[in-house]
Amino acid sequence: MKIDLTDTTASKINKALVQGRRAIGTPAVGMVLTLVIVTDEENAYDALKAANDASHEHPSRTLVVIKRVSRSPRDRTQSRLDAEVRVGADAGSGETVVLRLYGEVSDHAQSVVLPLLLPDAPVVVWWPVNAPLDPAKDPLGALAQRRVTDTYASEQPVRELSARADTYTPGDTDLSWTRITPWRSMLAAALDQVVCEVKAVEVEGEEFNPSCELLAMWLADRLDVPVKRSLSGGPGLTAVRMDTDCGPIALDRADGSLATLSIQGQPDRAVALKRRETSELIAEELRRLDPDDTYASALRFGVERLNSSAPAPAVRSAEAAEAAVAKAVRAVALAEAAVARAEEPPAEESPAEESLAEDAEESAAKAAGEGSPAKGASVGTPAEIAAKASAKQAKAQDPVTKAAAK
Repeated sequence: MKIDLTDTTASKINKALVQGRRAIGTPAVGMVLTLVIVTDEENAYDALKAANDASHEHPSRTLVVIKRVSRSPRDRTQSRLDAEVRVGADAGSGETVVLRLYGEVSDHAQSVVLPLLLPDAPVVVWWPVNAPLDPAKDPLGALAQRRVTDTYASEQPVRELSARADTYTPGDTDLSWTRITPWRSMLAAALDQVVCEVKAVEVEGEEFNPSCELLAMWLADRLDVPVKRSLSGGPGLTAVRMDTDCGPIALDRADGSLATLSIQGQPDRAVALKRRETSELIAEELRRLDPDDTYASALRFGVERLNSSAPAPAVRSAEAAEAAVAKAVRAVALAEAAVARAEEPPAEESPAEESLAEDAEESAAKAAGEGSPAKGASVGTPAEIAAKASAKQAKAQDPVTKAAAK
């Protein structure tokens, strides 16, 4: 069922939604979230179709915000809101409202969207194209718990990734990251089957594909090894090769649908790794509404650190050899210093030191003559006896002590 509204308001749109639900016999609202799609007229059909397919898994109220371009100064000063309300089979498993904003009202889209949000339900905003530089500070993005962008649709995807890293806010995500979920799962499962250390990784894919960079940054961030980004004819990601101390591990997908997993010492296996539709990507993102810390860590790793994220194995071996040589040189120097101290002649004792030594010997002889000490008592070591004799002698020679005694 479709209801067209021209030059309308948010209040009239809400009334049309209630009227449409009653007309199809479902007055109750059984939706779990509000999905706001911000797009243009050219991409609205594809985005709406993907959202309707995803609504079969996540029943939602979909609000499509289309900002129409005013071609004359007079049109830019006139504000108008047109709406198309869809319920029932025309809206998937939820409700759909297509909002077309004209004139000055297009600069205040959040004022139109806010009254149409489902009460006490999470809000997700998706920009299929032309996403803002900082989604969290966008007026519509500020209403949402999750903000979904797609750097694959931008003109310079790699530069867009760097901008996303600079403005990342918990709750941000990107469909280029969602596209590599099967790859990450398959690579993690492959490493679980072997006990070895990864030394280097190579990620191969078509140029200007941000998913390749994100997968390479994720591997470099998690494995702490050098990752090489190489180019291929596509489609999308084509191969990931890992060099380990147990032999090479490769995941190769040449045709975009079926991949081959190769592990040293095991037979090759064919795995399904097809390129997914946008509706599947949106449905995956709607399954979780909490911040994606793994995406944040990989994004902040930085595209510029790829191909030089860590020293090569030969460089690490050279550095270890230099450290071992330096340690050996220090050990030889310490040994030579100890030998030199051992060869020095003993210093002659002064008369005062001879007197102290004699007093210590007399005290030790006296203690030995009196018999063994009582249980729990301690005679002291020769060094302690010598220290006590020295203290007595200094006290006897102190003029202040002599005067006090007189």
